[in-house]
Amino acid sequence: MSVQQRSNSSLTWIYSLLIILSLFFIGWGVYLFAKRPEQPMVLAVGLLAGIVVLLAWTLTLYLETSRKETTARQEAILHAISEQIRSLAPVLTQISEQQLISERAKAIAFRESEREALRRAIAEETSRKDWDAALVLANEMETVFGYKQEADRVREEIAIQRNTDVRRQITDALTLIDKFCRGEQWTLALREADRLIAAFPNDPQVQRIPQDIEDRRQALKQQLLDAWNDAVTRHDVDGGIEILKQLDIYLTPAEAESMQDTARRVFKDKLMLLGQQFAAAVKNHAWAEAIRLGESIIAEFPNSRMAQEVREKIDLLRQRSASPEATKV
Repeated sequence: MSVQQRSNSSLTWIYSLLIILSLFFIGWGVYLFAKRPEQPMVLAVGLLAGIVVLLAWTLTLYLETSRKETTARQEAILHAISEQIRSLAPVLTQISEQQLISERAKAIAFRESEREALRRAIAEETSRKDWDAALVLANEMETVFGYKQEADRVREEIAIQRNTDVRRQITDALTLIDKFCRGEQWTLALREADRLIAAFPNDPQVQRIPQDIEDRRQALKQQLLDAWNDAVTRHDVDGGIEILKQLDIYLTPAEAESMQDTARRVFKDKLMLLGQQFAAAVKNHAWAEAIRLGESIIAEFPNSRMAQEVREKIDLLRQRSASPEATKV
């Protein structure tokens, strides 16, 4: 027995009991009314209770009947819907299978076009020299489409192009570094080497560049030192001074101090040579040459006694140069 049936049975039993009680009160009321007509209260209560119970029971039966009819209609509707769903199930299954077949067919149909699009994308990334992006796409060619041999070939081509580009960049940078070294622009050469190391930190050739620059610098320094010593030995005053000017940026403080005596002697010889040439020019009345030599003495040895003597005569020399008739200082 369901819960609803047990509830209906309980209500029937209760209403039956209430009807019996109402009949009892009606019977007792009739008995009392027969004996005492002036006291109809019990009879009235019994009749009223009986009417109320009958009305309530009638309403309950009506509501229960309506509920059963509603439930029956709902069950009929649900049954119809269930039957329709069951009838649609094969159709839906067929549609699902057809959709799956359609997706597979489209995947097969577009597989070649997608692979071509992937190839074009790899070519674009390669042309932009975005090697890492090109390798990622090459890996997708293997993992997504399963073309391992083609993916291996593409990866090999990317590696070759990448290596060629790296070698070209390194060659261009080495050419620029060589230009800086030949121009003795060592700071610029090292700056370019640092840039190259930052771009290709794992390349052995690039790692050796700073040491190569320093080796070239030291080789040039040694070449200048040898030329200096040779000029001193040959008493080549002008050549020695030019070499000393070039050497200045290469010498350490200790090296410069060790060369001071020799350098002073060379500059003293230079001053004496200029003085001799100046005196000879004056003696020969070569005023223009004398003025040139005098200005060199003043410019190169401004604090020397000879420079002071030249300053005292330079104006007169300029006058003589402007007056060719003069024959003596």
